[in-house]
Amino acid sequence: MKNIAIGLLFSILWASASVATKFGVQSAAPLILANVRFFIAGILLLGFSYGFIKDQSYRLPTRREFGQLALFGFLNTTLYLGLYVCAMKYTAAGIGSLAVSTNPLIIVLLSSWWLSRRPATEEWLGIILGMAGIAIATYPLMKNSFTTPFGITLLMISMIAVSAASVYYASVKWELPNLLINGWQVFLGGVFLLPATLWMGNETQTQWNAQFWASVLWLSLAVSIVGLICWFYLLRLDTVKASMWLFLCPLFGFLFAWWLMDEPITIYTIIGTILVVGGLYAGQRKKLKKGSV
Repeated sequence: MKNIAIGLLFSILWASASVATKFGVQSAAPLILANVRFFIAGILLLGFSYGFIKDQSYRLPTRREFGQLALFGFLNTTLYLGLYVCAMKYTAAGIGSLAVSTNPLIIVLLSSWWLSRRPATEEWLGIILGMAGIAIATYPLMKNSFTTPFGITLLMISMIAVSAASVYYASVKWELPNLLINGWQVFLGGVFLLPATLWMGNETQTQWNAQFWASVLWLSLAVSIVGLICWFYLLRLDTVKASMWLFLCPLFGFLFAWWLMDEPITIYTIIGTILVVGGLYAGQRKKLKKGSV
């Protein structure tokens, strides 16, 4: 029962990120919102790790580890989350949540290139269903300006970046605790994004109001810290079963977008979500069967 509760909490928090980001970019330039979030999350995670945990494994990274953390942070935070926040300025919140759930499918493609591994037939089927689902769910939102082609382009590039980060993460033999890895990659990602924020982030568009800070704190504390702690806990139990909780993210994402942002739920939304969830299942079916043995 405890594991189910943690899985549900992860799905809810992960799905809420798109709506929270959408609220945030209404009050601030996207890159400013992103940078403030990254620095808050990174400083809190590193401060807690080094200040309150009395364990020798919580040490400063070596020069080699700093290089690994820097590359991971650049892909996972600077590129992925930086582009994702910008995309949410031009994309419906529900579509943002739906796109995030396709990461396992994109990872299959990148793994095949990186590790010289040919995708199986069911993995290709999963990719095709997932992409078709996003196209169908997006179609009516393009017509009423909830979503633009530019937003979808940024969103897709961000999905490729986070999938590349996941493949890279899996290829490294990490010796640091998960809290430190997350803290350093978020903080370094914020450092790398800062020049772009200073150059392109229009501070005159930013209102430092309650809506801005509510968005930043939710993304920093609930999503980047609590959500990732739940995810790492689920991964330690079973990597394959943990991925099953991603199936719920599109459902919660569209629910939050309808409830909080008045985004429409249409037959296109339902069909698109079914296709994406079906694609995720098709692409992960073999792993799920192995995990149940």
